[in-house]
Amino acid sequence: MLKIDIKKFAELTTAELYAILRLRSAVFVVEQDCVYQDLDDKDEQALHVIGTKKNKVVAYTRIFKPGDYFKEASIGRVVVKADERQYGYGREIMNASIKAIENLFDTTTIHLSAQCYLKKFYNSLGFEQIGEEYLEDGIPHIRMVKN
Repeated sequence: MLKIDIKKFAELTTAELYAILRLRSAVFVVEQDCVYQDLDDKDEQALHVIGTKKNKVVAYTRIFKPGDYFKEASIGRVVVKADERQYGYGREIMNASIKAIENLFDTTTIHLSAQCYLKKFYNSLGFEQIGEEYLEDGIPHIRMVKN
C-alpha cells in the first residue's frame, strides 16, 4: 500500500520535487519516447498527490480546482513507476486524487485528458469519454469526465 501525501507546490521539499520530476521524465519523456515540455508553469497552481513506497516516489498525480486548468476540477500527469505498476498503484493514486478533489474542492465533476490506451482503466473509475480522439505531443488522447 502506498503512503499518500497531498501538498501545495510551496510545501514540496527540493528532494520531493526532484523525485516527482524525475518520475515524470522517466515515463513521459524516456519510456514513451516523447520530447515535450513537461514543466508547463502549472505545477505552482496544482496540488501534488504523491504516492511513496519505502520513502521513494512511485506514483503521482497533480490536481486542479475548477477553473485553474479546465472549467471542471481536473487530474493530470498521472504516472506510476514502470517496475511498480503490477501493484495497483495507478488505481490507488487515482482514487486518492478523486477523493481529494471531492473533499477539498467540493465537486464530483472531474476532467482529464487521457492517453487512449488507458480508456478502460479510466472508465473503471467512472470517467466517460467526451469528444473525439486528438493528438497531444504526438500521442493519441481523449477527453474524459467523471460526474
